[in-house]
Amino acid sequence: MKKTTTRLTLTAFAALSALAATGAAQAQSVNLYGIIDAGIETVSNTAAGNLTRMPTNSGITASRVGMRGKEDLGAGLSAVFTLEMGIGADTGASLQGSRLFGRQSYVGLSGDWGAVTLGRQYSMLFWSLLDADIVGPSVFGLGSLDSYIPNARHDNAVAYRGKFDALSLGASYSLGRDTATATPLNPGATNCAGESASDAQACRAWSLLAKYDTSTWGAALGYDLQHGRTLTSATDSVFNGLNSSATTDARLSVNGYAKFGDAKLAAGVIRRNNEGSTTKPKSDLWYLAASYAISPAWTVDGTVARLAYKDYANSDSTLVAVRALYKLSKRTTVYGQLGHISNQSLAAVSVSGGAAGSNPLAGGSQTGTMFGINHAF
Repeated sequence: MKKTTTRLTLTAFAALSALAATGAAQAQSVNLYGIIDAGIETVSNTAAGNLTRMPTNSGITASRVGMRGKEDLGAGLSAVFTLEMGIGADTGASLQGSRLFGRQSYVGLSGDWGAVTLGRQYSMLFWSLLDADIVGPSVFGLGSLDSYIPNARHDNAVAYRGKFDALSLGASYSLGRDTATATPLNPGATNCAGESASDAQACRAWSLLAKYDTSTWGAALGYDLQHGRTLTSATDSVFNGLNSSATTDARLSVNGYAKFGDAKLAAGVIRRNNEGSTTKPKSDLWYLAASYAISPAWTVDGTVARLAYKDYANSDSTLVAVRALYKLSKRTTVYGQLGHISNQSLAAVSVSGGAAGSNPLAGGSQTGTMFGINHAF
């Protein structure tokens, strides 16, 4: 079955690439694109000892292959689509729950007024963090403290995004936010199935975005709320404890950034209220990030982040990460990075968001390093 699916996927890619190359449809453009990012990581002081591995996650941006298209329908209206699959460069496996197009899969209409799209797509939380989270979905980054941040997507979603000069606005609503099972290769999944005829609130989700960007500074506000579902049996389970459609997991993101020549500074906070947790429902994830272009080829960046729980002592974690990037060409970058996490006595968060299996014992600190290469096409 997997071989058949792979053949069909490659055939589809080839056919669409040929269409784009020959210009068979003059009013339509279809582009094939991708990123491959792989490296070697070391993590100290895991529960089982020191660890050296090639993680599934990346040092700069996650590996993917995708195709996007746009057709001019006239009168300023266009049809748009994106199909994008996540790839674990370490094994070649499909990510996001082994989905064929797990990163994005949507179609819609766009114009000067913005775009309305339907399918699996990013939550507005993702778009709100795009400029302020400088290190992005790095192996040592905000995703180490909250795995949902680099996986903020919803199934069965209708979304709107529009840009009006410096102001960007967006909203999304999901009829069933995630149909995949949570696994180490799919940390964003929540065991919350799609649409339900018996419970209108089950597994619904919505998000909002307001963003303002100038040439030298910007600020963003994002909100993401997910409903749980009612358990159907004694063996049924959901991720994050959202075992009723009335329970919710909400994140409010506020951030800003400023540019000073070749330097960029950013800061923000993500306030979370997870009603599925009986012990640690409320938390704040604070972060301060910076980057500096030493030359056209060399860039250094980094972040300091702290996950702090309210009304629950000795469970906070502080992460520090520094990264150096060197562009060998427009499309190829090599990098090295260093990360360190300090956990309070009841916390056991790993410095690495690269893959499962690297957590320390409670109260343990960790240091991680990673060296790798990123190529875009």
